[in-house]
Amino acid sequence: MDLTKIISISGHSGLFKVIAQGKNGLIVESLVDKRRMPVQPNYKISVLDNISIYVNSGDTIPLGELLKKMHEKQAGQPALDSKSTDDELKKFFETVLPEYDKEKVHSSDIRKAVLWYNLLQKTDIFTQKEEEKKEDATPIISEDGAKKPEHTFSHENKGKHLNTAANVPKKTMGVRKTGTA
Repeated sequence: MDLTKIISISGHSGLFKVIAQGKNGLIVESLVDKRRMPVQPNYKISVLDNISIYVNSGDTIPLGELLKKMHEKQAGQPALDSKSTDDELKKFFETVLPEYDKEKVHSSDIRKAVLWYNLLQKTDIFTQKEEEKKEDATPIISEDGAKKPEHTFSHENKGKHLNTAANVPKKTMGVRKTGTA
C-alpha cells in the first residue's frame, strides 16, 4: 500500500491522489468522484504517509500500518460507519490497535482514520499493492532456465529511432512584423 501520493486537504472532504506537480501547486484527483482540481501552495495538505498514531509506549505507529491492521481485522470489508457514536468507534479502534494512547488520540482522530480506511477500501488500494508484489516476484525465464531481460537491443537498431527525422528538412518560421519599430 503506497500512501505517498494520497493526501488530505484541509477544508475539502475526502482523500485525493496527486496526479502532477506544477510550479503553481499540485493537480489532484478525488478518490471518490475522480474530479481533478488544482491545489495552491497556501492550502494545508497532509500526506497520509507522514501521519502516525500515538501508542502507550510513547512511540507512534504509522497510519499505513494501522490501515493494514484494519484491513486484516475486517477481512477486506468496510469498517463501521465513521458517523457512529464515539463509544462504538473507540471500541472498534481498541480491537484493531489495543495499545493506542487514549489520552492523545481523540475520537475525531479515530473518526478520520475509519473514514479514510473506508475510502481507501473502496478504491482497492490494499489489493493493488499485493498484485504488484506478485507481478514483480515472477521474473521472465527463458526455456533454458536463465533469467531473460525484458528488452534486448542490438547494435543495428540501437538509436535508430533518434535518426528518423534526420532526412526531413527543417522548417523555420518567418519574422512577424507588428508595425512598430
